[in-house]
Amino acid sequence: MTESTVNPGIVDPKVIVALDFPSADAALHLAHTLNPVQCRVKVGKELFTRAGPILVEQLQQLGFDVFLDLKYHDIPNTTAQACRAAAELGVWMVNVHALGGRRMMEAAREAIDKTAHRPLLIAVTILTSLDSDELHEVGLSGSPEANVLRLARLAELSGLDGVVCSPQEVSALRETITDDFRLVTPGVRPVGVAMGDQKRITTPEDAIRLGSDYLVVGRPITQAKNPGVMLADINAAIDITVTR
Repeated sequence: MTESTVNPGIVDPKVIVALDFPSADAALHLAHTLNPVQCRVKVGKELFTRAGPILVEQLQQLGFDVFLDLKYHDIPNTTAQACRAAAELGVWMVNVHALGGRRMMEAAREAIDKTAHRPLLIAVTILTSLDSDELHEVGLSGSPEANVLRLARLAELSGLDGVVCSPQEVSALRETITDDFRLVTPGVRPVGVAMGDQKRITTPEDAIRLGSDYLVVGRPITQAKNPGVMLADINAAIDITVTR
């Protein structure tokens, strides 16, 4: 496995590499180019649907902490049992959708609290691909930021460990939530990398400076000529930001 030259002993990696691939083989190939000390990995809907829990176990055997990004959103009991299953799979982090409401989020928290291995439980607020016009189309009034703040406060009151939010909402959230409430931010792009389908983005160093705890980075790493080098560059930028 390739060793990174940046912070070889990172205790709490900030970068979560999104393994947005159509097959387990492609995901595992990429994983073998990365050092699990330097990053965590995210398994989303497409990959989990195709490869299932076996892939999660294979990634864990390689030493990676896994963020299971399935955004559970259902009636409280169904969501709670899904989160329990994720906890029993041994994932590091799992998420639900805050729009499922307080009872759903509380049920999910209570379910994982009873497991031997308790993952971090976070809530998705507003997808970073959505802008104000699209929110209004689905009946949500106000700006993306206003909706994110409202849903994040609800998630915190429901006992969750954090939320997914865009970097643009991090500063406002840091003013209203407790310090140990984790902020996980997609929509992160190093300078010079294409935006893709994200609309509310920023650079890794700016996201950390604003107060993000973890950065979800997909194509800038997975489609890089040398993914390990790109990961090292991002970690280096984060290190410089933290030590200033």
